[in-house]
Amino acid sequence: MPTHQPPHSSEHGLDALAPHYHGFALMHRAMRRDAARLRDAAPAWRGGGAEWWQRLREVIEWHHTSEDDVLWPGLRRRDADFDAQARELHDDHQELDMAMAAVTTAVSRGGEGLVAAARDFQEILHDHLRDEERVVFPVFDRMGERAYLAEERKVVASAPRRVLLYLQPWMFDGAGRESVAHVSATIPPPVRLLGATLLRRRYENTLKGIRK
Repeated sequence: MPTHQPPHSSEHGLDALAPHYHGFALMHRAMRRDAARLRDAAPAWRGGGAEWWQRLREVIEWHHTSEDDVLWPGLRRRDADFDAQARELHDDHQELDMAMAAVTTAVSRGGEGLVAAARDFQEILHDHLRDEERVVFPVFDRMGERAYLAEERKVVASAPRRVLLYLQPWMFDGAGRESVAHVSATIPPPVRLLGATLLRRRYENTLKGIRK
């Protein structure tokens, strides 16, 4: 019997989601992808993966900080029912911070304890993204494209330069063609070109340390 897929989830594909928030969904997809990469690499960890992990942690930290400081306040103004749910999501972010700190400690020790830390990080991340999407994707649907993209622009503007230069190739790594096209249409052409060339090569260099 086929497994029922929740209607608001990016876990098994983005086809059921409105195109205007595919960028947000692609970030969640990329986090799951890299949590699996970390889990797979942990038993035979190589020190070269430390830079890769640091970049991933920076992106995730920015993502949920920008939610707490920028996106959630915007959603509160537009959706009266969102306030109590936002407080619960903030608590999840704190738990995720602790899991990432444990991975960083294991990485700094040459991989000692990394198998357990990577497993815990993946489980906590998976649960958090599932719960977050169940709450926010219906809000994104109700907002509609114009209102949502106005809030998304504020989120992107909050990104530190180091994160911004990593974000596009990281999101698009392995993403479906249609989702990439939807998101690319919201990126200024010069930035889109830079992301597909120089920044993509830099991103791929960070992957060399994690790949066997």
